[in-house]
Amino acid sequence: TFIYEGQIEEGFEHVEFAVTHDTRVILGVTCIEIHDQRFLNGVLLEDTRDWFAQDDVGNVWYFGENTTLVDRGLPVNLGGTWTGGVDGAQPGLIMEAHPAIGDFYRQEFLLREAEDLAEVTSLSTPITVPYGSFPNALKTTESSPKAPGDVSDKFYAAGVGNLLTVEPNGDRSELVQIITE
Repeated sequence: TFIYEGQIEEGFEHVEFAVTHDTRVILGVTCIEIHDQRFLNGVLLEDTRDWFAQDDVGNVWYFGENTTLVDRGLPVNLGGTWTGGVDGAQPGLIMEAHPAIGDFYRQEFLLREAEDLAEVTSLSTPITVPYGSFPNALKTTESSPKAPGDVSDKFYAAGVGNLLTVEPNGDRSELVQIITE
């Protein structure tokens, strides 16, 4: 379980990404399910199941997500939900095995619903978060045609994964802990 936290405009954000033992077959590929929960000031706002699979050369593919926005404990919106192979949705690349500066790729695709894109912008950015310091983090710049101008930077470390997300307004979600069982 990866724990991310940060003080953002709206308050204190706490996010948990739990790698589960659950799988789901999508487009003939067995995907691992990640349970992702986002809390703001201790209140659950989003409860998501994501599905990922790694190919033979090490690329990690994103096959879909079931996103539930929550208000006062009740599901209120499933916006952003998509599954590869359903209604024209296609899996996207979430993490390249051998990234190079300038690589540009789709992370997900369902027209008008899930259209995130990423570009590799650095292979050696020094990053320090509560979890530790990393001298050569990979930096991607992420965007979506659904939200022009809403561009975030994400930083990754080999053998760890996502370390930090920085939003356009300066909000930061930092890796604070990894819990293994």
